[in-house]
Amino acid sequence: MQFVVGLIWLAGLMVAPASACFAADTSLDARIQQLSASINEHSADVLGLQEALQYPVNTRVTVFLSLETRDTLSLDSIELFLNDRPVASHLYTPRERDALAAGGVQQLYMGNLASGGQTLRAVITARSADKDFVRRESSLNFTKQAGELGLELKLSARAPAFEPRIDFVQWK
Repeated sequence: MQFVVGLIWLAGLMVAPASACFAADTSLDARIQQLSASINEHSADVLGLQEALQYPVNTRVTVFLSLETRDTLSLDSIELFLNDRPVASHLYTPRERDALAAGGVQQLYMGNLASGGQTLRAVITARSADKDFVRRESSLNFTKQAGELGLELKLSARAPAFEPRIDFVQWK
């Protein structure tokens, strides 16, 4: 009997520190979660400040891409030039093609431009609905005013020729 009481007493000694460690682990987990949330909040603030400094609103230009006719064009790649300087190039995966075909809009470029005359040139390679491989180039001459500027490249290919067309739309 004394042996059983000794075992129970020994088990009690072992459980007490374990439960204290469990409570300490729980509070440590809570502190880690609080610190992680705080770090995420500060990271978002730093990212916002970094974007504001790198891309001031007065000179910012952003170029987007969308498909106007979604079932007649399968985009392979795009190259973007601003004042004859390459600024963006992208090869499309099947998943990205599906996203564009589902109505997605892709941000191709964000940068700064001084006010005045500018030229934007886009070169696309794609497969049309009749499976022809095509390459098209289109340019837009525009005047950058003070303030933010958003430009959208809308790609389309209409029957019966399925010839790709690039239209530029300025966002208001």
